[in-house]
Amino acid sequence: MKGLKITDPSYELMDDHHGNSLIYRQHGFPCPLVRWHNHKEYELHLIIASSGKVFIGDYVGNFGPGSLFLTGPHLPHNWISQIEDGEVVEKRDMLVNFTDELLEAGNTVFSELRHLAPMLERAQYGIEFRGASTLDEASRLMHRIAETRGATRLGYFFIMLELLAECDDYQLLSGATSSQLGDDNHSDRTNLAVDYIFKHYMRELPLEEVAAHLGMKPTYFSRFFKRATGRCYVEFVNSLRISKSCELLLDNQKPVTDICFESGFNNLSNFNRRFQQLKGMTPSRYRYLVEQRLTEQNLAR
Repeated sequence: MKGLKITDPSYELMDDHHGNSLIYRQHGFPCPLVRWHNHKEYELHLIIASSGKVFIGDYVGNFGPGSLFLTGPHLPHNWISQIEDGEVVEKRDMLVNFTDELLEAGNTVFSELRHLAPMLERAQYGIEFRGASTLDEASRLMHRIAETRGATRLGYFFIMLELLAECDDYQLLSGATSSQLGDDNHSDRTNLAVDYIFKHYMRELPLEEVAAHLGMKPTYFSRFFKRATGRCYVEFVNSLRISKSCELLLDNQKPVTDICFESGFNNLSNFNRRFQQLKGMTPSRYRYLVEQRLTEQNLAR
């Protein structure tokens, strides 16, 4: 399995509006656009192919085909597919970027747009939308946006926003907003730290080891990491491990004990305690609910 890697986190200046209200993009993986970054635009992001890890603000989770996210302005984000060495995903993402200025200008003319405000406010934390029917319709609309231009594209975009604004099956992701996270002054060192953690989190990984890798004293690194990521070091590592365990729990034949150790925990009681803290339930209960949800989705189709 190819190792997880985030390249330089950076501010992305989108200078290709070309007079249009929206930016539509699609790309594969690997791709230069796949990196830890932020920008002033909102981003509506649909995954078409592959599975992997999503990082939005201080949130770490999983994604797969059909996953749909909305991130607010300046909220850092990245999606990293877990693929085999040499594998290439030709088309992984479909996404639309748009600005506050577009919606603010629209609000002065079209009062109907004002009901989008609560969803856009939530987007400062990042949103993952759920519900099979909503995701199916959103995918259809995203493809229509890709296929059209001009006012027709804009029309499909607003239909998409209205659909998502009315969706009550969603999850807020980051516990910190863009203004609460560290600035870009230390982004290179943050990236080095996070990259090292990604490579080694499935084994015992003391803070002192990562601090030494960056040439920092442990106490300074601890403060630095909390400011840059919004989480303390232990919380960040545990969130990665729990995210990995959620992925492994999809295999209902794999014992929970095996999943505990494969995720990087060194004993079952600690694994169960951390899982309960982050997910609000036991690993077995999580597995049961995921199986139940998948069954319901299959029946709905």
